[in-house]
Amino acid sequence: MAKPEDLKFLKSHEWISVEGNIAYVGISDHAQEELGDIVFVELPEVDDEFSAGEEVTNVESVKAASPIYTAVSGKVVKVNEELEDSPELINEKPFEAFIFAIEMTDPSELDKCLSYSEYQKVLEEEGE
Repeated sequence: MAKPEDLKFLKSHEWISVEGNIAYVGISDHAQEELGDIVFVELPEVDDEFSAGEEVTNVESVKAASPIYTAVSGKVVKVNEELEDSPELINEKPFEAFIFAIEMTDPSELDKCLSYSEYQKVLEEEGE
């Protein structure tokens, strides 16, 4: 997967990596640190359809459960099945361990996402 600087972000701490018409979605390093040890990832079903901003799934840690949203509308075309047996991959490689991939119906929705530097500013504001 890409470096954080090459990704798009949501204020809700998801990252998006785009390859062609497919958007891979995971959670940021900051999110996994806040959650602590990830113990379970609920994977969506392939072929499920979602709208931008909609909750797709959940990640559970020793501290809390956290919803995972999609930045773009489309159909889930792939899930990271490794997370079923090894949810800790999100802690170990947050920018490589995608949760699901969605085929975008409207790639222009990505324009509403944050760049890495914009996301860093959000984190700074949250920390104040």
